[in-house]
Amino acid sequence: MHLFFVSVFTCLQETTTITQQQIHQATHQQRHREAPAALLLHLAMLLTGLATALLGPILPLLSQHWQLQDQQSGLLLMAQFCGSFSGGLTVSRHLRRSLLLGFCAAAIGFTSFALAPTLGPACLTLYVAGWGVGQLITACNIIAGRRYGTRRGSAVALLNFTWSFGAMLSPLLAAWLTPRFALARLLEGFAACFVVMLIGLLFDLRGVPAEILSASDVTASPTEASASRLAPRSYLYFIALLFFYGGVETSLSGWLTTYALRYGNRTLTLSEYTTLVLWTALTVGRAITSLLLLRVRESTLQRVSLTLGAVFTAGLALAHGAWSIAAFAVLLGLSLAPFFPSTFSIMMGDRPSARQAGVVLAMSGVGASILPSLMGVVSTHTGSLQVALAIPLAAAIVLLGMSFFPPTPTLAATPLTSPGKHPMSHT
Repeated sequence: MHLFFVSVFTCLQETTTITQQQIHQATHQQRHREAPAALLLHLAMLLTGLATALLGPILPLLSQHWQLQDQQSGLLLMAQFCGSFSGGLTVSRHLRRSLLLGFCAAAIGFTSFALAPTLGPACLTLYVAGWGVGQLITACNIIAGRRYGTRRGSAVALLNFTWSFGAMLSPLLAAWLTPRFALARLLEGFAACFVVMLIGLLFDLRGVPAEILSASDVTASPTEASASRLAPRSYLYFIALLFFYGGVETSLSGWLTTYALRYGNRTLTLSEYTTLVLWTALTVGRAITSLLLLRVRESTLQRVSLTLGAVFTAGLALAHGAWSIAAFAVLLGLSLAPFFPSTFSIMMGDRPSARQAGVVLAMSGVGASILPSLMGVVSTHTGSLQVALAIPLAAAIVLLGMSFFPPTPTLAATPLTSPGKHPMSHT
């Protein structure tokens, strides 16, 4: 009998121990939740979309206030672009740190820009704000690309839908708010949004364990380094893809208002809405892309996107009349929407380091500055903006050709972690 009670007591003790261990494991897993939260990533991308497209709608007000010539106004755009470019290049392998620095820099930059007395300080403050925006865009895309394995393309597409939605809202909010409030107060309020996001991120990271770095960012030996990062050929391949795509998208969105005004027989206000139609279609297309990538391979959707983009760019060059130009704007927005999410997802599957991914994203901005400028040069020398559309058309054809000759998979794509877990699921 004594042995019986001893056995029962031992079993109860073991059961209690097991239960306590399960509770401890559940608590441990809860603490290891994904941080930052997906909602914070989407809100960050919404703000960066607003910030990226903000300067264009308010540029006439700034030019009038400071009595700027077009060449001087262009310095503001260049300052913001250079800041965003350097922000993408210098993203930290500690991605949470990049988010914190990005929110801080954007808040400081836009607050200082609101108080800038002349053009010089305004350019400097826009550079700081652009640097913060570049950090945020790059870090958010890398986190999304690493966190989700089988749904990586869909997650990146949904994140970029949020960015496009912010970029679409920017001219609408500017047109609605600038007649009602002083521009300086609006910029200060916008900077306050980044402060709120910074506080939210700090609160979200409370009690969360230290960030686990990707194998592509932490390497113990040269052999390990070559096996966990993009191979040189793949690196150059994705740089070229994003360079040309940034040029195509910005060439079309940047010149569409002028094109509609010249060839659509429309007023300036109505021509501006043609560009809004393009952004709206691009935004809707990103939402559709997030669903398509759950069923369609990234490479297939990428090629379909480029094929249709080239066809519709050629159609836009031949279009005459307001309705046909607006129709091609919708088709171009929908067709180009899948390219970036599918391409970035393919690249993240090869597990680049944070620095490599940052450089690739930054090169998109370089293309966005060079190809639209070439369009202006061609248009000036030929006297036809329709002829100048040959620039984005040629770039789209080059992209389509490149999509059929991707770099051969190397050791960079070989998993270094256990087969049961995606190697990029811990960020």
